[in-house]
Amino acid sequence: MTEHPFAITLDVGSSRANHTGSWRTERPEYVRRLPPCNGVCPAAEDVQGWLFHAESGDYEAAWRTIVADNPFPAVMGRVCYHPCETACNRGQLDEAVGINSVERFLGDLAIERGWSIPVEAAETGKRVLVVGAGPSGLSAAYHLRRMGHAVEIRDAAEQPGGMMRFGIPRYRLPREVLDAEIARITKMGVTMRLGEAVTDLAVAMTDDGFDAAFLAVGAGVGRRAHIPAGEAARVVDAVAFLHHMEDAEPPRIGRRVVVYGGGDTAVDAARTAKRLGGEPLIVYRRTRDRMPAQDFEVREAEEEGVLVRWLSTIRHIDGGTVTVERMELDEHGFPQPTGETETLEADTVVLALGQDSDLSLVAGMDDVEVADGTVRVGPDMMTGRPGVFAGGDMVPAERTVTTAIGHGRLAARHVDAWLRGTLHTPPPRPPTATFDHLNTWYYSDAPRTMRPHLEAARRASGFDEVVAGLDEDTALFEARRCMSCGNCFECDNCFGVCPDNAVIKLGPGTGYRFDLEYCKGCGICATECPCGAIAMGPEPS
Repeated sequence: MTEHPFAITLDVGSSRANHTGSWRTERPEYVRRLPPCNGVCPAAEDVQGWLFHAESGDYEAAWRTIVADNPFPAVMGRVCYHPCETACNRGQLDEAVGINSVERFLGDLAIERGWSIPVEAAETGKRVLVVGAGPSGLSAAYHLRRMGHAVEIRDAAEQPGGMMRFGIPRYRLPREVLDAEIARITKMGVTMRLGEAVTDLAVAMTDDGFDAAFLAVGAGVGRRAHIPAGEAARVVDAVAFLHHMEDAEPPRIGRRVVVYGGGDTAVDAARTAKRLGGEPLIVYRRTRDRMPAQDFEVREAEEEGVLVRWLSTIRHIDGGTVTVERMELDEHGFPQPTGETETLEADTVVLALGQDSDLSLVAGMDDVEVADGTVRVGPDMMTGRPGVFAGGDMVPAERTVTTAIGHGRLAARHVDAWLRGTLHTPPPRPPTATFDHLNTWYYSDAPRTMRPHLEAARRASGFDEVVAGLDEDTALFEARRCMSCGNCFECDNCFGVCPDNAVIKLGPGTGYRFDLEYCKGCGICATECPCGAIAMGPEPS
């Protein structure tokens, strides 16, 4: 009898019987890497997670994924400076995903449809005092309430929102949007006592039976410069100026307005003055490239007619004039005086030189350390006094709304653990899914969808919102530009390219597994995985 070649006599089960997987020196495994957008989000949002739901059209699931970490998607979709987009790997392919614009779409949709957040945890019987109704305090109260604790917020202002209300102009953040997202928190059972300053924290906690406290006093005190000024000079700080915009009558500033400073608050003050009929001029002692304000804010201000005088500093203010000195940058980039001065006319001078927090409520607490105008806290956000935590602008950190919201979220977890007699231990941080892990050949070019802006002349004529949101079609398109960096999105690529049929589908939403009896460790699956969700490792001995 003539023997047939091995390939002809091979039956279906013989490959497993021959243990072809034993030839392997490396084996593949599915991994979860940290998307760079998630990794840099100060609010610790699962950005890729909610984009996954959004691109499938399940907007409510996407929104609920956001609010698991951040209760203000509609606000953040307007005021966050979106570091997630700066880190987005897609920016190295064409343009970053418009994460912030999709978040705004979802936040606005939730307000329109009245989505609410139930408190599903059992009541713990513990009471927490939150001092400050700004982004950090509201965020902490929201998360603590979801954990089953009774929460009371106290704030000296008559309206909640902190710097979101009193520091961000209406043209950037409409108050009806802010009010809607705050109302969602109060409907969960969070109590607010407004117009009530906490002057002695220890007394407040003892007299009213609070088990813990979270301090979130915003930076609402404007810094004053040592600038000689005559008695007739009209000088206001930018924080107070923007705060008074919430009054029934806007402040009177005259026509000629000089704004001194180079941060976002300076730009907001100048753009607000323009809308009040003024002719604002920003005086800044450095150059444009060293200005701390966001570049798009400066660009929009200039489009609206705000002028900027670079390399200049104010030396004297007297009545209706301001003496300005020209500066030069030295070899280290620091501004140095030149002695050359010029006199400018000014009805009002607005000082935007930074802000500080009022820390008088902890003045009598020797175990609460205060240094450089901030309260020192540990990694658990707790001060030196047990049960007293702090966050937001009053602790050393970047002063943004997003950072403050992240502090509230993190502090809530530590407060909850402390009240339960345990410790909150964050999960280990996985490695980041950098651009070199991706196989971008599989992603088609998809130009970014830009949010429409009002024309500059129309923007400067009033306080209507200057940036519009995306509609459903464009928001869906933008969400689908996400490349799911570092995490499997079940594209079936590994299943299709495996020469050994060693990839087993587990069903929609459950991914795949490798049949190591068949897998020879060739690595084609890892090479061809679009999102870098497969890694090759050495075969265990």
